[in-house]
Amino acid sequence: MATIEIKLKKANKVYREGELIRGVVAVTTKNELPHQGIALSLEGSVSLQLSAKSVGLFEAFYNSLKPIQLLEYSMDLAKAGKIPSGKTEIPFEFPLKAKQGKPLYETYHGVFVNIQYTIRCDMKRSLLSRDLNKQQEFLVEYKPDSSTSMKASDQKRVDFEITPQSLNQAKEKTGLPKFLITGHLDSASCLITEPLRGELIVEKSSVPIKSIELQLVRVETCGCAEGYARDPTEIQNIQIGDGDVCRGMPIPIYMIFPRLFTCPTLATSSFKVEFEVNIVVIFKDDHLITENFPIKLTRF
Repeated sequence: MATIEIKLKKANKVYREGELIRGVVAVTTKNELPHQGIALSLEGSVSLQLSAKSVGLFEAFYNSLKPIQLLEYSMDLAKAGKIPSGKTEIPFEFPLKAKQGKPLYETYHGVFVNIQYTIRCDMKRSLLSRDLNKQQEFLVEYKPDSSTSMKASDQKRVDFEITPQSLNQAKEKTGLPKFLITGHLDSASCLITEPLRGELIVEKSSVPIKSIELQLVRVETCGCAEGYARDPTEIQNIQIGDGDVCRGMPIPIYMIFPRLFTCPTLATSSFKVEFEVNIVVIFKDDHLITENFPIKLTRF
């Protein structure tokens, strides 16, 4: 039995455009291992898909959903020969450079949009032996650029006041309990490396409260000439208040943005990745209210 492992020099596997991706391919075998050549390839792509509810609406688009290639590079590590018994390490070096005319978007794992970068190693063997291969994902982040850095004017405090009359999504407002909830978000433009902060105060409520939650939502849009399919899905839900919280007491809003499942807000001609935060209040009588806040995520 023989195994292949791809080891990157960077332990966190995070790279930026223009950097060199260095590492080794480690082949471990008990006996001498003949092979027909070892090849390494670097790939980056955006995979798009439609939700089940949108497939019928955009049949033409559904049939043409092809991955968008951002990065493609290959090299031969070794010509046909033999690998000695034990552990053999073969070094490699790749430039991280996008295909001409294509940007390198940040790594992002979504439901309908997926941006992924991988290194793949293939060892070809004789017809009587099974080929060996291994795949390793690495992460891409934007490099600092003064033209895209967040300005102080973007970081404006967002004050809110939630009442039965302010709820847009409530169809039947007469059955809702009477309440007043105030508070603020420090900013609707957020650094992805920093937590979302703010505070919430339950000023009054005619019905006891069961729970107050903070929900992070991704809104993924895939589109073409036929139209656009926009699908929101939950990323994470954090409880910030348990039970009938004290009236007039500030409750901290604090949420860390999870890596891989978030990325800087992105808008292209064929897809978008946007984010929203919901403040969800659940009352003891099982009434549920939600206040929605679109937010913009940036790297710098």
